[in-house]
Amino acid sequence: MGGKKKVHPKTRTAAFKASEPSEIVEAPHSFVIHRGLTCPYITDLTLDFRRIMEPFTASNLREKRMNRIKDFVSLSSFFHVSHMGIFNKASTQLSFKVVRLPRGPSLTFKVHQFTLSRDVISLSKKQMIDNDHFKHAPLVIMNNFSGDGKHLKLMATTFQNMFPSINLAQVNIGTIRRCVLFSYNPETKLVEMRHYSVQVVPVGLKRAVQKIVKGTVPNLGKCNEVVDFVTKDGYASESEAEDDEQSHVVLAQTLKSKGNLEDNKSSIKLHEIGPRLTLQLIKIEEGLLTGEVLYHDHVVKTEDEKETTRKLVEKKRKQKEQRKKEQAENRARNLKLKKDEKWAAKRAAEGRNDSDPEDDAEYYKEEVGEDPDEELFKMEEKSSRKRPNLTGGMKYKNKRAKLDPKDKDNKLERRDKFDRKDKFDRKDKFDRKDRKNKFDHKNKKDKFDPKNRRAKFDHKKSRKSK
Repeated sequence: MGGKKKVHPKTRTAAFKASEPSEIVEAPHSFVIHRGLTCPYITDLTLDFRRIMEPFTASNLREKRMNRIKDFVSLSSFFHVSHMGIFNKASTQLSFKVVRLPRGPSLTFKVHQFTLSRDVISLSKKQMIDNDHFKHAPLVIMNNFSGDGKHLKLMATTFQNMFPSINLAQVNIGTIRRCVLFSYNPETKLVEMRHYSVQVVPVGLKRAVQKIVKGTVPNLGKCNEVVDFVTKDGYASESEAEDDEQSHVVLAQTLKSKGNLEDNKSSIKLHEIGPRLTLQLIKIEEGLLTGEVLYHDHVVKTEDEKETTRKLVEKKRKQKEQRKKEQAENRARNLKLKKDEKWAAKRAAEGRNDSDPEDDAEYYKEEVGEDPDEELFKMEEKSSRKRPNLTGGMKYKNKRAKLDPKDKDNKLERRDKFDRKDKFDRKDKFDRKDRKNKFDHKNKKDKFDPKNRRAKFDHKKSRKSK
């Protein structure tokens, strides 16, 4: 039975990429991994950072100690991965690296402090977290990245490009359920990262009315009518008690949450869901964790030192390319030598010792004084004695010709040819009577008569004779 037809991997990959929508393909994807020493807190921090990068990240990425950075880089093109975050735990400190794939640049941060998501949520009075909030990418907010220095611009651009961009003309406000804040302090040179859940609440409504609008069933056990529940003391509006006027906005769209209508005022509330990170930029490298150092916070080099380092890096790069080229040539030469040795051994085993046609042609030219004909010393390819394809008449040479089953004369001929009774007649060749004559048990009995043996060896007679 025929099996399932196999599909070439390249064709399967192209079909898979073509089936994805353009929004998903163009969005920046990420890998978040941890390296270095094992620590349960660093593993939890890695998982929390993956929650920030959802949905365009590998949330269930499994990594092993044997995996290298190049293993993840090799998979980045297939999964549209544009950035990779690496938490590296050393004996003295924790570092966080943000790498732009596949060719850099690479930013290295020192992690001064971090707080896990579970600790942040446990400290908050009102926990506001929902899995539906992670179905869409968060909104990125940058603060105080407008100072002097190219490293600040590069750092801000890297943080922004880690998340998909937002088109203000086509964005749906209902999809903005989270936000990530990056705040830079120029005095301490630290970057504070915070992660919040966004809640939109209508303004000007009492808490009792908000419950009715949202669809929650109120407790009317102590009230005679619904009016008593609405006008009861102690149910002040949230805008009067907690909200700030700066958090009030006029909505451009109607949200799914009840009470938030278009062209009406609503209040935006942020609930921190973690994790927290305090980072300091240490250095920026041009390549993928290698290459020229564009910025370093601790080491300051002059132009001459930078030029010397640049020349040294260029020299190492050329040496590496030269080594690769020599290795490729040596590999090709070794393969050719092995092939020639194998061919010479095969010819020696067959007892052939043919001369090289090029040497024969040169010898002919020296002796005769003119070039030989092209076909004289032409190397003939070794032909196999077996035919690659048999002709149509020879494929089934030993097979009997099919006869017409309706033809009675053919049937009789076949019976005459293959008559087993005539061919194998057991009565003629193996007659049972002849076999009895050949192997007669009576004759055998005469030869070996036990009475005669008793007569020869009669012990009584032998005693009387004595």
